[in-house]
Amino acid sequence: VQLVESGGGLVQPGGSLRLSCTASGFAFSSYVMSWYRRAPGKERELVASISSTGGATHYAESMKGRFTISRDNAKNTVYLQMNSLKPEDTAVYYCKAVLNRLEYWGKGTLVTVSS
Repeated sequence: VQLVESGGGLVQPGGSLRLSCTASGFAFSSYVMSWYRRAPGKERELVASISSTGGATHYAESMKGRFTISRDNAKNTVYLQMNSLKPEDTAVYYCKAVLNRLEYWGKGTLVTVSS
């Protein structure tokens, strides 16, 4: 089982990034997928979740309108489009897969928002 995040990097305030998380070793299309983040000195927090079919999404309040989660089950990949980035969005972003009591995490990708 593997979840590999990519797409992080350094971006200026107001900029955009698209994160990807590619899965292998399990039935990706059956799992709810989520993005979490951990900012320096803070606890990990939920960013967004998407149902197994992609038909339902949920966002943390502070991300609504700026972030969009999507998935491509044919590519075993979940995405996080991040727009209007702010310095407080600086964090390591992780993807998580959940199906009942099964749970898998990626190792994260660092996003730094700074001028």
